[in-house]
Amino acid sequence: MSRVQQLSDDLQQAFSAKLQSNVVAHGEVTIEVAPDDLVDVCTQLRDNQKFGFEQLIDACGVDYSEYGSSEWATDETTSTGFSRGVEPGVNARLRFGDAPRFVSDRKRFAAVYHLLSVANNQRVRVRCYAGNDQLPIIPSLITIWNSINWYEREAFDLYGIMFEGHPDLRRILTDYGFVGHPFRKDFPLVGHVEMRYDPLQQRVVYEPVSIDPRVLVPRVIRDDGSSAGEAEAAQGSAAESNDA
Repeated sequence: MSRVQQLSDDLQQAFSAKLQSNVVAHGEVTIEVAPDDLVDVCTQLRDNQKFGFEQLIDACGVDYSEYGSSEWATDETTSTGFSRGVEPGVNARLRFGDAPRFVSDRKRFAAVYHLLSVANNQRVRVRCYAGNDQLPIIPSLITIWNSINWYEREAFDLYGIMFEGHPDLRRILTDYGFVGHPFRKDFPLVGHVEMRYDPLQQRVVYEPVSIDPRVLVPRVIRDDGSSAGEAEAAQGSAAESNDA
């Protein structure tokens, strides 16, 4: 039995019903716990010598609202070309006020924690879904790993996840007075406002964005020359246009 599988089995034995999921994939263990059990499970992960996850490597937020949905047909991509965008319905094309398609059957928001045990040379990933999609709340782990302070502030800033018990939960990356959470799937890629310096007012002013949201589909010219004919045709058309 591999060390990774042994870790998964030990976690299952230690936490039993508190684990909503326990998966071994790509040489890593990922467990899921409910918000009510998060603090207790993480405390034991740190203090139990069998696990000894004394170090928090990373913590981040995730928005699963469009998990499994894509406008790219990449499954059928071959060495002779590149598949094109096929579903013009995801957020790269969102207009202001549009809403994304919520296709996932998961809860929308989750916090993901990456832990390291130096003593045991092991890693584990812990995922916790917020129970309420409208007001996502997850317990803060700052009393367990003090280094999580800024990570939780980042997840709050970018995803709007509230970490209950955090002593100073405020934005850390966006500007003062910023509205919205830019990593949410329903936040337009071009944002809501753009800023410029106004020489008459002698200050920075904010205005609605003037960029038209769109998807730029790349053209891939492969070394085998499979797209050479198309490239030459495009260059010929461009030359004719210039002559005209």
